[in-house]
Amino acid sequence: MLGFLRNIGSTGTGVPRHQWPWVRACLQKTVVVLWLLLSSTSLAPTQGQTKIPLETVKLWADTFGRDLYNTITKYSGSLLLQKKYKDVEPSLKIKEVDGLELVRKFSEDMENMLRRKVEAVKSLVEAAEEADLKHEFNASLVFDYYNSVLINEKDEKGNFVELGAEFILESNAHFSNLRVNTSVSSVQLPTNVYNKDPDILNGVYMSEALNPVFVENFQRDPTLTWQYFGSSTGFFRIYPGIKWTPDENGVIAFDCRNSGWYIQAATSPKDIVILVDVSGSMKGLRMAIAKHTITTILDTLGENDFVNIIAYNDYVHYIEPCFKGILVQADRDNREHFKQLVDELVVKGVGVVDQALSEAFEILKQFQEAGRGSLCNQAIMLITDGAVEDYEPVFEKYNWPDCKVRVFTYLIGREVSSADRLKWIACNNKGYYTQISTLADAQENVMEYLHVLSRPMVINHDHDIIWTEAYMDSKLFASKTQSSMLLTTVAMPVFSKKNETRSHGILLGVVGSDVTLRELMKLAPRYKLGVHGYAFLNTNNGYILSHPDLRPLYREGKKLKPKPNYNSVDLSEVEWEDQAEVLRTAMINRETGSFSMDVKAPLDKGKRVLFLTNDYFFTDISDTPFSLGVVLSRGHGERILLGNTSVEEGLHDLLHPDLTVASDWIYCITDIDPDHRKLSQLEAMIRFLTGEDPDLECDEELVREVLFDAVVTAPMEAYWTALALNISEESEQGVDLAFLGTRAGLLRSSLFVGSEKVSNRKFLTPEDEASIFTMDNFPLWYRQASEQPPGSFVFNLRWADGPEDTGEPVSVTVSTAVAVTVEEKTAIAAAVGIQMKVEFLQRQFWAATQQCNTEDGQCPQSCEDSDLDCFVIDNNGFILISERLQETGRFLGEVDGALVTQLLSMGAFSRVTMYDYQAMCKPPDHHHSSAQPLVSPISAFLTATRWLVKELLLFLLEWSAWGSWHNTGADAKTVFHHSHKHKKQDLLHPCDTEYPVFVHQTAIQETNGVIACGTCQKMFVMQQIPSSNLLLLVTDPTCDCSAFPPVLQEATEVKYITSVKCDRMRSQKPRRRPDSCHAFHPEENAQDCGGASDISASFLLLLLPLGTCMLLP
Repeated sequence: MLGFLRNIGSTGTGVPRHQWPWVRACLQKTVVVLWLLLSSTSLAPTQGQTKIPLETVKLWADTFGRDLYNTITKYSGSLLLQKKYKDVEPSLKIKEVDGLELVRKFSEDMENMLRRKVEAVKSLVEAAEEADLKHEFNASLVFDYYNSVLINEKDEKGNFVELGAEFILESNAHFSNLRVNTSVSSVQLPTNVYNKDPDILNGVYMSEALNPVFVENFQRDPTLTWQYFGSSTGFFRIYPGIKWTPDENGVIAFDCRNSGWYIQAATSPKDIVILVDVSGSMKGLRMAIAKHTITTILDTLGENDFVNIIAYNDYVHYIEPCFKGILVQADRDNREHFKQLVDELVVKGVGVVDQALSEAFEILKQFQEAGRGSLCNQAIMLITDGAVEDYEPVFEKYNWPDCKVRVFTYLIGREVSSADRLKWIACNNKGYYTQISTLADAQENVMEYLHVLSRPMVINHDHDIIWTEAYMDSKLFASKTQSSMLLTTVAMPVFSKKNETRSHGILLGVVGSDVTLRELMKLAPRYKLGVHGYAFLNTNNGYILSHPDLRPLYREGKKLKPKPNYNSVDLSEVEWEDQAEVLRTAMINRETGSFSMDVKAPLDKGKRVLFLTNDYFFTDISDTPFSLGVVLSRGHGERILLGNTSVEEGLHDLLHPDLTVASDWIYCITDIDPDHRKLSQLEAMIRFLTGEDPDLECDEELVREVLFDAVVTAPMEAYWTALALNISEESEQGVDLAFLGTRAGLLRSSLFVGSEKVSNRKFLTPEDEASIFTMDNFPLWYRQASEQPPGSFVFNLRWADGPEDTGEPVSVTVSTAVAVTVEEKTAIAAAVGIQMKVEFLQRQFWAATQQCNTEDGQCPQSCEDSDLDCFVIDNNGFILISERLQETGRFLGEVDGALVTQLLSMGAFSRVTMYDYQAMCKPPDHHHSSAQPLVSPISAFLTATRWLVKELLLFLLEWSAWGSWHNTGADAKTVFHHSHKHKKQDLLHPCDTEYPVFVHQTAIQETNGVIACGTCQKMFVMQQIPSSNLLLLVTDPTCDCSAFPPVLQEATEVKYITSVKCDRMRSQKPRRRPDSCHAFHPEENAQDCGGASDISASFLLLLLPLGTCMLLP
């Protein structure tokens, strides 16, 4: 067989040569596994092989288990806590949760909250339109305003700079502890917008009328966060006022008109085909500008839009061949994919535009007829340097006389000979013509198409309310770091109501207000959802808005960064066991109902898994594009324990210094009244119960449960205190602390050692999020304990800095659940446990293995013997105890692949395949072919020279463009998006991965066997350690089985073959379109369709394209 493997490369097997290494590896692995399985059945030990007595291993396991049980019950007080809950069982009630009633209640509360935000935005729209109606444009207006960048800035003489008057700023907890002014707004402008332009000054002056409305809105609804007005001219008025900090280059890049909330509110959904000329005349700088123009257009699209890009010269080709003949949703994934492909475009041949136009019209026609795409606006974006011919017959065939497809034309470069033809195309197809001469022109010129598409809505005065997908705030410009908090924004367009401009459909801007999804999800209280339950939100497109398993950030080095596709994670990628997408389809269609599914819930960052049956309940949130889902795990997860006690008794027990409650949960509302914001949840609860603050609004049901739990668990403090006092200082201490948590979020803990001696000080603190109650999850130790058999303890290794830390584990947590049964219904009331040092657990084990059954007390064998290897592993195969300390915390398969493979084949362990559709992977290594010819020195020199001249020319272009701005009196520099420069490629990219989790099958509590390893045989014994999730494994280390490959718990990227990958990219999941569409209006002035730019070109700028064309390939 081995000879066959060596010679397979020379046989006529029909296997392609490039697949031989893969085939050889697969066959080798198969042979090894078969060899292992066939040779490991009932083999007698060979001469001299160590025999492992089964009864001795069982004695060791039982002794160790008994010692652990005694230690844990003693220090945790678990038996006392179980007794206390047992004593009050007659006064308890267990209520079955009605999931549909719960999800409807949550939805109604969310609807009411979001309606208040809409009312605030409507009042801003009315105020802005009324102010514009009364305002007369004044070209010579002089007006000072609070410029967000310049406020509080002084010159060298100590005087405030112009537009930089004194502006009082105070830290405010409601606004992420940023320094703000809640009395007035401030105005931000991008660096490339002149702050004294007459259009800007008139717009800022007019929008001063919004200041009292901002303040009034905030007073009426103190839960409001940022309110703002984004002007179509580029300025951004934000309340509360804030100082804006430029980036390290002194640039303010944020332009509100590029924001998703602005674009979605300004236009209806759209289908767009971008046609880009890649003929030879587009060489050099023109191509760089064209690429930047396409990127800018892509940035104006959102998940309700559809797009494709076609490049043309002598023939037509789709830049993504997989998307031939279709439109794809313009979500973040597809937009970024298109940008990469655009960056790779090369020029050659002659431009023939009629074929490209025909192809674009065909796509739009087919999608419209098939009821696909946006079913609203349709447009073609033609990007060319002007070499267009034979286009009129195409329009006659496809678009005239109705002009249902708008055509926007972008003339690239300073050549104007084709300007009339391109303007004619735009004006005769209800589009707009612009000329883009430099990189700096792209932003403003691309924005013109949005104004055209907004005309029908503006003329009709249709104030559609839009809600955005989840996104991370980039407006928190003042803080040096971007907020990682997910938001949604409600926005509405602001129109000019002046009769004289009605047919022009003038969009003044967009007003909006942010809603943090964290605040919204607080309306689905965690305590009502059980140990494993949760609530989630998704959009009309099926994308996750909020979900406990949504992971929007990834770590790159020491920094946390947003994933490129963080806000386009589909519900089916999180609830991936729903293969038929029944849940997703129902929620997309705004249905109210329920659905059940067996799930594998990952725990401990994917190292472990729980097998649950979940019941899903769902409904829509009226007047929004969102749907709400509530998940309850069947069994104890759908039962609520109800107790009762007096306020006086409960208050007394709440005041213990070692008692805390979940800081993320809402026991009392403390974030509205400024006087309440300084209160912790526990302090607020106490003031509410004592009547000290009658204005506090609290969740009375939750407060009642906390009081009850405080009374029942109060004896634990006295028990732990007495135990700590009785611990001899001389004795070697190994248990750090005891702790308990209840389903009402109450947490008690007690130290048995000085705080400086605690092995893991982050445990039960916000730094170790997995160990505390959060909005998303119960603590890990609580969740694991709830699925253990009654009276059984679950052990878990913990690292000082979390599982990512490469150091050794520092502590072991042990916990067990406390269950209460009333009328044959069981609910989990609490979990209790201890934290111990790893060394203490190991000492107890080595002591237990000194036990034996011999009458003289002399043990013939011990785990410390060189011919025995002993491991204590948990039910997921992670090593807690090994003779080699460096193996602690590792997966057993890494250390002994043969043993794990045998345990899997015997059914003692099972391998569970899990999937992660939010993973980040390293890109594959790109190796150049060894057959590539050597590059000659002359060729290399010319290549380097060509690159240097290209960079110089591009620099001169930008320098010259800046000079032209400066010469016209503008004080601002131009912001350039360097799309022509090679961006540093991210080390990681989004991908799909699969990974194994290994789970002990509890039905097999003991087993043994022999593994044949070449010339020797390796015996092993596995024994369950009683009352725990631990297993004792004893093996013979004298037989070398290192020839067997390790069994790893590693994630591997799912590689899709080309056809499957293309099918996945082309597939479009069901979605619900927005309710409104504004495509055309009969009063629209279609002749307002742009004109040639009147910018004089410097001699240098005129020479640059010529020079670059000569030098660039």
